[in-house]
Amino acid sequence: MIRVVQVAFPALLFSLSPFATASDDIQAVSDEVKNKVSNDIEKITVESSTTANTKPVGTFSSPVSNLEYDPRVDLQSRNMAEAQADVTIRGGIFENTGFRIGSATLLDPQTGHYFAEIPIAQEMLSNANVLTGADNALLGVNSSVGTVSRNWTPIKTAGSASIGVGNNNFNLQRIHSGVSMALGDSTDWTLGLEGEFSRSESDGTIENGDHDFQRASGRIQLVGPSSQTDLFFGSQDKFFGWPNMYTPFNVNETEDLETQLLILNHKQEYAQDSTFEISTYYRNNKDHYVFSRENPDVFQAFHETDVKSIALSGRHAQTASFALNYSTQFIADNIKSTTLENNFTSRHYYKVSVLPEYRMGLQNDQELTFRLGAAFDDTNRDDSQVSLIGDITWETVNADDTSQTIYLSYSEASQVAGYTAIGGSDTGGLFRSNYNLEREITKNMELGLALDRETWRLDSAIFYRQDNDLTDWTYSLNSTSARSANPVDIDTLGLELLVTKRFDSAEIITSYTFLEKSEDYGAADIDASFYALNFPEHRVTLGVIWHPTDIIEVRVDNEWRKQEENTLRNGDDDALFTHLSLKISPAQVKGLDIVLAADNLWDESFEEIPGTPGRGEQYTISATYNW
Repeated sequence: MIRVVQVAFPALLFSLSPFATASDDIQAVSDEVKNKVSNDIEKITVESSTTANTKPVGTFSSPVSNLEYDPRVDLQSRNMAEAQADVTIRGGIFENTGFRIGSATLLDPQTGHYFAEIPIAQEMLSNANVLTGADNALLGVNSSVGTVSRNWTPIKTAGSASIGVGNNNFNLQRIHSGVSMALGDSTDWTLGLEGEFSRSESDGTIENGDHDFQRASGRIQLVGPSSQTDLFFGSQDKFFGWPNMYTPFNVNETEDLETQLLILNHKQEYAQDSTFEISTYYRNNKDHYVFSRENPDVFQAFHETDVKSIALSGRHAQTASFALNYSTQFIADNIKSTTLENNFTSRHYYKVSVLPEYRMGLQNDQELTFRLGAAFDDTNRDDSQVSLIGDITWETVNADDTSQTIYLSYSEASQVAGYTAIGGSDTGGLFRSNYNLEREITKNMELGLALDRETWRLDSAIFYRQDNDLTDWTYSLNSTSARSANPVDIDTLGLELLVTKRFDSAEIITSYTFLEKSEDYGAADIDASFYALNFPEHRVTLGVIWHPTDIIEVRVDNEWRKQEENTLRNGDDDALFTHLSLKISPAQVKGLDIVLAADNLWDESFEEIPGTPGRGEQYTISATYNW
């Protein structure tokens, strides 16, 4: 993944927090100076990587594929990340994380397990920024800790076709193509068409870990001198199995998911440094869960969710020193389910956030930026909440185009629990709900430092977060339920360090993260936590991208972690993962890439989710022809 940092004021809306991520290939430092601002501080674009590999080994790319080795994101997967992965940010849980496309957060009202069911080809999406702190409080919706945010890219006339095979009877086929053309005789307007179809299947890296996926997506795009409009539709079908997928009862569980997504998005630039973006979508997700594939009648569940939403966000520059950042979204959802027992099956969500911004030029190409505002969250079923948002940033651009940034932020955010947690039975069943769950409140204080130099970059942050009434899923040794929803108050202390170093033919990316938690459930019958207390105390990543010749590229990611102890976890609490890929682009066939890849190279059996078996080794070879 690529980290994009824009030094100086125009970047502050989206780039205050370190470790922003992206999915394109690595680019070196760009020395081009752009967009001279009024106080002579220049904006410099710097791109560097937080991971070496950007594509998965066992299937085609999805919105979670590029997050696996990101220092701030922890993917806790069942089967593999693209099957079902709980995306957690900074030690939160899966329901604290949102996925944002354009201006809209794509909500799944049933459970955060399905937030990442987004049937969009990755070529259609831009760099994936991980928003935390003040940025998440401003732009995220019902995601109190972090948001993975992506934008629509301009369509290019290009395409590719891929085939792949591997162990465990793995096979993959994929085709993608786009075309962009001038609209009539105009040189300012273009019309673009883009589509893709992808499928993969495998027997799985362990027994009863098979999968069968396919996705089709397409869009129409109109681009003008200062605007871009996209109309998108995507459909995705996924079947996968895994032992102890959600329960610790030694059974082979399966899921069958069908997702359709329709989005209309318009982005408009106007005046000087002003822009707005409006997004509207409809999302339908069907889930068929089977507790035991050998005996489906023991327990199975059917869910179907519909979500409709409209969102608006933007930045209005009133003067050279004052601007208004804003975001608002309305969401309406409903669910049909065989497991929900009360009438809590629909909800309306409202969020409005306003963040005024003032910047002050200092001597020696320095700038101070102040932001102070608030967000208002409400639903038609829950109490409303007003949240404070604020930060101060001090930036300096040196004469040699290097820079340093220091920021201090305080932000509050809130969210409400999903239907599985609050709408099912509270007395029995596999997944026990809790009707007394209240709105979750998060308070985050953060201090960060970023240093940009000619061949290296340091990103660092230390934060302290308080989560009140966080909805966690817990286990009691005396209960017949697989898990129960319970509120918990948690204080989290975190440290993040990321260093990238560039050489002539290589790049090294390394990071360290530390997390410490103190929790209070207010109950004595909780023996284990599946999510809130499933976090790495220490985590180290090391990635290398090496181009030994013009036709060979080597990418390797390593991750070592020391996980918090958990009663349900079998095996060790520490783990070492390695993802290795070798790409050969023969000069004799222009556009051909042959990739040999390996995931979990050391056959690590670590349980990313306590009680759920870890993935095994996967080796593949693929050929892609690009045009």
